Amino acid sequence: MPNSPSDRPAAPRRVTVQRKGPLLMEGPVEVELEDGSVVSSDRFRVALCTCRRSRRYPWCDTTHRDRA
Repeated sequence: MPNSPSDRPAAPRRVTVQRKGPLLMEGPVEVELEDGSVVSSDRFRVALCTCRRSRRYPWCDTTHRDRA
């Protein structure tokens, strides 16, 4: 049986971990939240909040940055 494109595994998504920062992920992405709801972004790269201070959670709005 010939291999079709749907039989091949999808290319892995790259996630970049930064100390004191968000997770940077190649998009597009869908994120399932704790309550089961799903949010999506079709951007080529997204920043996922890890500190939970973002007003746009799960997307990072740079709230984690130290302010001078």
